[in-house]
Amino acid sequence: MTRRLFHWLACGLLALLVHLPLVAQANSIDITQARIEAGETGYRLAAGFQFELNRGLEEALARGIPLYFTTEVELSRPRLFWFAERSIFVKQTTRVSYNVLTRQYNASVIGSLQQNYRTLDDALSLVKRPMRWTVADYGELVAGEAYTVAVRMMLDVSQLPKPFQVNAINNRSWRLSSDWKRFSFTADK
Repeated sequence: MTRRLFHWLACGLLALLVHLPLVAQANSIDITQARIEAGETGYRLAAGFQFELNRGLEEALARGIPLYFTTEVELSRPRLFWFAERSIFVKQTTRVSYNVLTRQYNASVIGSLQQNYRTLDDALSLVKRPMRWTVADYGELVAGEAYTVAVRMMLDVSQLPKPFQVNAINNRSWRLSSDWKRFSFTADK
């Protein structure tokens, strides 16, 4: 009897372990592109992201709960005999919401751009393919020095209304984030 029970438990655990990576992938953001470019006033981030909203997030959005996507960028300079020097840390948040009365989606970069869209996919295009934004002025980085750039994006549940923050913390479907993508960059100006 115990041997049969052990067999069923082992099969169940194996099925869970096989299924677990699929669940983790469903709530992840992939960084398809990330690079630093020289712009007119400073260094800008050019990035692209790929993800799908799960049904729970789409329903929350349709009920008028805005979703906040935050992109974080960290530039650090490696040092030979000590920890890396964190030079720059900036973030940009994009808010996506739905207006039930006008039946339009709204996507806005907090503090600047705001635009209405007819479909959710169009509104999410501002999140998935954001406009290039300045992450460092020319005077903030040392010309000729190599920097390590780390980029990530996440669904920022800390900006949700308070009653939904509690639900989001305890609900796996509200966890949407990418891993840090790291690459090297040499300041040229």
